Amino acid sequence: FKWYSESSDMAQVHVVIIGFSHAQNPKPKRIFHVEFDRDDTGKRIEIISATFAQNINGYLLDAPNIYVEKRRAPICNVPEIRKGNMPVDGGNLIIGDYDAFVKSEPRAKKYIRRLIGGEEFINGKKRWCLWLVDCPPNELRKMKLVFERVKAVKEFRLKSPDKGTQKKSETPYLFRETNNPKTFVAVPELSSENRQYVPMDFLDDKIIPINTLQIVPNAGLYHFGVLTSSVHMAWMRVVCGRLEMRYRYSATIVYNNFPWCEASVRQERAITAAAQKILDVRAKYPMSTLADLYDPTAMPKDLRAAHKANDAAVMAAYGFAQNLSEPEIVSRLMEKYLELTKTR
Repeated sequence: FKWYSESSDMAQVHVVIIGFSHAQNPKPKRIFHVEFDRDDTGKRIEIISATFAQNINGYLLDAPNIYVEKRRAPICNVPEIRKGNMPVDGGNLIIGDYDAFVKSEPRAKKYIRRLIGGEEFINGKKRWCLWLVDCPPNELRKMKLVFERVKAVKEFRLKSPDKGTQKKSETPYLFRETNNPKTFVAVPELSSENRQYVPMDFLDDKIIPINTLQIVPNAGLYHFGVLTSSVHMAWMRVVCGRLEMRYRYSATIVYNNFPWCEASVRQERAITAAAQKILDVRAKYPMSTLADLYDPTAMPKDLRAAHKANDAAVMAAYGFAQNLSEPEIVSRLMEKYLELTKTR
């Protein structure tokens, strides 16, 4: 959590408190919840409440002592998640000024693609790259500027201390790792802790995702609906890593360990319809970035309503009461996670 003080020149401090004990403690256990508000004068105030718990685990939940560990593949039968393309090119396959580069090397235009990482995905920033997967050698050699950049990639990789990168100097016209499926759900690696939902979206192979963007190939609307739901967000907030206070969404901890619901055909259709509604509402705001749409203050009323409807559909598929609190949701998910790990 962030450390606050009344100082006008407050340092940016983040605090982690870790408590542990082997001793048996028969005293009642309580979990304290702190919310922040402002009084009539605008002064920041804390609102503290407490609930009794049977057991407080490492995630500060009233749940069994479970530790979610790294997992290489999903614990449930769902599409696998992976990182986007990794350039490892010394910046030589990345294009800064698109117009200037195309003017100088017009032949290269058909080999230039939009490049997108987590920052570009959320904030709508434009970056470009050379994508030479289908470029024949004779054409590559005709593009002087492109060929010079490819030779620079080769030199950069040969100087690397990593043997795998050195090996990739044999194909300097390609990114070191290429993962570019036809369609996929994009999930940013980092997202602000102020957002209720981590922004996600469908992208296609006209856009080149890099490794700061997680991608879920073969994901459909049903998967998108569950991933963008309050249920998955609750799980993510508890088990994910952090960079400062920002959420760090990982494949091995967050996605691969997430216990998916066993939805009926009817429930799956309801989630699919609700997920499509989210995309339909977003389409009404073509000039707004995902940062705009998911800003907690600026989020459009109809988009918030679409998400609430999707949340309700996912909650129903899990068999959760609609009024469950976030800690209660995670406690139920932890129980389901424990059942799944016992059978594997």
